[in-house]
Amino acid sequence: MAATVTKSSGGRRPGYGSLLRTPGAWTFLLPGFAARQPFAMLTLSIVLLVESTTGSYGTAGAVAAATGVSMALFAPQSGRLADRWGQAAVLVPGVLLHTAAVALLTALALLDAPLWALFAAAVPAGASVPQVGPMVRARWAALLSGDTGGSGASDASGASDAAHGGPGGGRGGTSPLLATAAAFESVTDELTFVIGPVLATALCIGVHPAAGLVAEGTLTFLGGLLFAAQRRTQPPVQHAAGFSRGAAGGSVAAGHGAGKAGGSSGPVVRSGRRAERPASALSVPGVRVLAVLFLGIGSVFGGMQVSLTAFTEEIGHPGLNGALYGVFAGGNMLAGAVSGAVAWRRPAHRRLLIAYTALALATSPLWAVDSAVAVGALGLLVGLCIAPALVTGYTLVESIVPATARTEAFTWLTGAVALGQALAATASGRLADGFGAQAGFTVPLAGTGLALLVAVALRTRLEPALPGRVVARGVDHRRTAAVD
Repeated sequence: MAATVTKSSGGRRPGYGSLLRTPGAWTFLLPGFAARQPFAMLTLSIVLLVESTTGSYGTAGAVAAATGVSMALFAPQSGRLADRWGQAAVLVPGVLLHTAAVALLTALALLDAPLWALFAAAVPAGASVPQVGPMVRARWAALLSGDTGGSGASDASGASDAAHGGPGGGRGGTSPLLATAAAFESVTDELTFVIGPVLATALCIGVHPAAGLVAEGTLTFLGGLLFAAQRRTQPPVQHAAGFSRGAAGGSVAAGHGAGKAGGSSGPVVRSGRRAERPASALSVPGVRVLAVLFLGIGSVFGGMQVSLTAFTEEIGHPGLNGALYGVFAGGNMLAGAVSGAVAWRRPAHRRLLIAYTALALATSPLWAVDSAVAVGALGLLVGLCIAPALVTGYTLVESIVPATARTEAFTWLTGAVALGQALAATASGRLADGFGAQAGFTVPLAGTGLALLVAVALRTRLEPALPGRVVARGVDHRRTAAVD
């Protein structure tokens, strides 16, 4: 893929230094990092606790899957509510519910409760997972476009000026720092997936099988409430204005927020009245395709977590589990950092297909290796291939989804990863129980391969609409219809 280093209009390279100098950024970055750390610990902590009490990876994977499925179903609704009523209004009750649900699940597992009771506790634990990652991404989009709510609006305007090299540069345009922010968030996510699994494994094996979930609940409570308190940088609340479906079936923006934050290239349609019911972000065809791709990425995370756990048990070194998963996540983090350091010449939707093809190919030999060194090397390779797909996918959201639905769009993708992770954890657990750990490694290959086929077939839906145009869904999706 051809790449070049670009500079902003002010002559500065849009790199991580410029991004981190954005006024107000550190006020949500630090608590956001603490609040999203538990997300990387939850599934593995459940697997390790339930496996220790039941002796079955299949059962442990199924309980973890229930958590992931419920999160995938409820996360987009949480994102939509955050777009509509504000992040703090959704986050605070969610944090309290999640802490209580995790405590209940932990107690039931330790008391050898029946399987149905574990499932009953796993569902609210997953449904209430705080969507801090999508909320942080939405804050970046708002800051870099000068579109924040609360008393921090003036800071956001300064951020927009810095991002564009001049006053008012963020208004109505695409910030060159948006791709850098997407890459930075991918790196941050992967840093949590380096620390989280290692911490969960160390606590569950070295302290107590329940210690991982106890730490997860504690970090969620403290970090989530601290992040919710940072109201100055949250995106503006859109109580009624949103985006509605055009006559041709395409999703178009309505209201002042669309077309500003995140470089949305969709048109602003002013019909003279406010939309009675804003359309879901999932009504954008490209978001549905991205959700399928992220579902496949989730299958890699879930398949690797369970299969690595079973593999290290088989070879008699369970303590290697956290280290091997850390190598896998470390490759992801490294690739994410590199992806954000350059600006690619090739369009994002084409880069995504190339990166995803590389990911599918990287997962193909996992099932055939039987040594820790080989598994670690292949895990590193797979990790290196995940980040470019994730970064590019999140960057596409900025250009195909209006600002008024962007948090919801991010949570659809996060939910897709969680659902893929949950399904893969179940499938890998069953395969590992019945045929050994190597059989579990076939799940990431199957998940990414199927998702790639869908993406290739529907690749034109990933192309951002031209300014002033909207993709029509009721007719040939490759044509565009002008919006007056």
